[in-house]
Amino acid sequence: MTLDLPGLAVLAVAFLLSAVAARWLAGRPPGTAALLDHPNARSLHQVPVPRSGGLAVLLGLLATLALGWGGGAVPTALWWIAAAALPVAVVSLFDDLGHVSRRLRLAVHVGAALVLLAGGCAWDSLTLPGLDWPLPAALGGLLSVLYVVWMVNLYNFMDGMDGFAGGMALFGFGALAVLGWRAGDPAFALAAAAVVAAAAGFLLSNFPPARIFLGDLGSSTLGLLAAGFSLWGASAQLFPLWVAWLAFSPFIVDATWTLARRLARGERVWEAHRSHHYQRLVLAGWGHRTTVLRAYALMAAVAAGAVAAPGLAPPQQWQLLLAWAIIYALIHLRVRLAERQGSPQ
Repeated sequence: MTLDLPGLAVLAVAFLLSAVAARWLAGRPPGTAALLDHPNARSLHQVPVPRSGGLAVLLGLLATLALGWGGGAVPTALWWIAAAALPVAVVSLFDDLGHVSRRLRLAVHVGAALVLLAGGCAWDSLTLPGLDWPLPAALGGLLSVLYVVWMVNLYNFMDGMDGFAGGMALFGFGALAVLGWRAGDPAFALAAAAVVAAAAGFLLSNFPPARIFLGDLGSSTLGLLAAGFSLWGASAQLFPLWVAWLAFSPFIVDATWTLARRLARGERVWEAHRSHHYQRLVLAGWGHRTTVLRAYALMAAVAAGAVAAPGLAPPQQWQLLLAWAIIYALIHLRVRLAERQGSPQ
């Protein structure tokens, strides 16, 4: 299946199924299909909200897999990504239902990373603009596992504001879909676009004020897919791995910076907190809607840069990365200023 008229019809089905399922789940009374996320000292919402939205996203993705490739060969890499996503989704669902130990979650995440590695979705070279250094197999395997585990967890960490994680999926996977299409791999493009369609359907019920959340099921699975698709595209030489990092940099930079900051302060990094940039802006008085709309503008600009990057010469690519490094530094300063002012300017 490719991004022709039938492919677009499949994406429309994925969007509609996700949208209808999210709306239905959001309307379930407590104690049925709607798992409630109750407010606490470290959350940003004020009333209990269902956290079963990940089921809606998965329904849209399963529809794409069934309809898009029901009569044809599924790309091998996509099978491996699905096989890696399944245990992550299951353990995350159990975590939504109750409590799963950190050790078990970590073991499942490492296992999922090893599945991707076995399927050839690996970080096999250190690629930067104008540079391509092959990595020893052992080092590449270790980096692949660390990368996958970090992406799964950082996506979960960043899912704390209405419309945020779904928006990152919309723009991040949208960039990957365009990159895959331009590189001549319509199957990759369709698979990435399916995530966009499912996320867009979910966002109809998740945009501020959210009526439903992704839950660990949705956020962790999206993190696994972000890692898997970026490694798939890089391994297939559709784009360098750093381009995928750029596409998802709004999440990667915030989560990584916050982790490093908390480690430096001696905090327990595995405990819930409200130290991410987006959380600090909401608490500073910006609110969910203003913060997420400005985040969307950032995500759209980053996605455009990621799409343009492969067509640039190495010096221009370095200039692009430097420009974004400066922008992220300015964003950090802007967050601190907003905390002092208490409202957006």
